[in-house]
Amino acid sequence: MSTRGFRSLWVAGVGLPYGVPALIAVIQVVGTFGASHGQPWRRPVDAVAIALLLLGPAALVFRQRHAVPVLLAVTGVSLVYVLFGYPYGPFVLSFVVALVNAVRRGHRRVAWLAAAGLYAGHLGIGQLLGEQGRPTVVQAVIVAGWTLVILVGAELLRIRHERLEESRRAQAAEAAGRVTEERLRIARELHDVVAHNISLINVQAGVALHLMDANPEQARTALTAIKQASKEALVELRSVLGVLRQVDEPGPRQPAPSLRVLTPLVERTRQAGLDVQVSIEGGPRAIPSSVDVAAYRIIQEALTNVLRHAGARTAVVRVTYADRLLVVDVTDDGVGTPGVGAGSAAGSGGANGSGTGLAGMRERVTALGGRLVAGPEPGGGFRVRAELPMEATA
Repeated sequence: MSTRGFRSLWVAGVGLPYGVPALIAVIQVVGTFGASHGQPWRRPVDAVAIALLLLGPAALVFRQRHAVPVLLAVTGVSLVYVLFGYPYGPFVLSFVVALVNAVRRGHRRVAWLAAAGLYAGHLGIGQLLGEQGRPTVVQAVIVAGWTLVILVGAELLRIRHERLEESRRAQAAEAAGRVTEERLRIARELHDVVAHNISLINVQAGVALHLMDANPEQARTALTAIKQASKEALVELRSVLGVLRQVDEPGPRQPAPSLRVLTPLVERTRQAGLDVQVSIEGGPRAIPSSVDVAAYRIIQEALTNVLRHAGARTAVVRVTYADRLLVVDVTDDGVGTPGVGAGSAAGSGGANGSGTGLAGMRERVTALGGRLVAGPEPGGGFRVRAELPMEATA
C-alpha cells in the first residue's frame, strides 16, 4: 500500500471509536503469541497477559475525549505487562497510538513524560528481572531511538494538523467575507433599482393627479411613464432576485447597467420633469465593466436624489474619459439635499452625507480605489463628483 493510501486509511480509522482499537487488539494478541516462541526464558502468555493486551486497546476507545487519561492508563498497563515478565512484542502498539493521539491534541508535555516514564520503567524492570531480562546497551539504544522517532513523528502530525485547521479557518473567513461583500453588492443594486424607479413613479404620479382634470393628455403621458418605470423596475428586480435564488432562468431582456445605455436613463428622468443635459468628453471608449457599472449607478443615484430632494429644474451630467480616470460629475440648480454636508475623499472618510444613496456611492467608489466629493455648491445647487481609476477591476 502506498504512503498516501496508508495515511487515508489511518485518518479514516481515527474517526471510528472501535475500529482502530479492535485492530490493535488482534495485532497485539496474535503478535505476542508469535513473538513468545523466540523468548523461551520469559513468562508464557496466559490469561493475565491476554487481559493486559486487551486493556490497552479497550482504553483507546475513549481517546477522542480523554486523551491524557487514556495515555496514562495505557502507560500503566504497559509497565505492568513488562513487570510480569511477559514476552516483548507488539504490546506497545496501543501505547504508540495513545502517545500520538495526545501529542496531536496538544498534550505534548504529558506525552513526553509518559514516553520517558515507560522507557525508564522498561530499563528498571529489566534490571529487576535478572540477567536474562536485562536489556543490553544496544537494545536500550534501539528502544530509545524508536521512542524518539515516534515522538518526532507525532510532533510532525500535530504541526500538520494545526496547519490544516488554520487553513480551514482562513478559508471559512474568506468565504464569509465573500458572502458579506456579495450581500452588500446586491443591497446596493436593489437600492439603486428601487430608489430611482420609485422616485420616478412618485413624481409622475403627482403630476398625473395634478393634471387629471385640467389636462388629461399630459396626465396620460405621466401614467405611461409610470407604467414604463414600474416595468423596468420589475425586470431589474427579477434579475437580482434570480441571482439570489440561483434559478436557471433566461437572461433579462433589460440591458445591463452601463454608460452605453445612459440615454434611456436620462429620458426617463426628463419625463419626470427634470431637464437633464449630458456632456461626454474624451470618449466613449472601452473601460472595465466594474467602472462602467459604478459610473452608471452613481449617475442614476445622483439624478434620483435631485428628483427627490433638490427641487431643481435642471441637472447637468458630465462624463470625462481622462488618461487614467473616468470622472463623473452631476450638478443641479436646486436648493441642495437637506442634511447633507460637503464631502471629502472616499478613501479618507467619505462624504459627510447621511443618506443611503450617498453611502452606496461611497462604497462603490471606495471599492474601486477612487475618490468621491459630494456637497452643496457655493452659488446654489448640489454637486456629486466621482473619480474612478481606469485600472480598477474590482
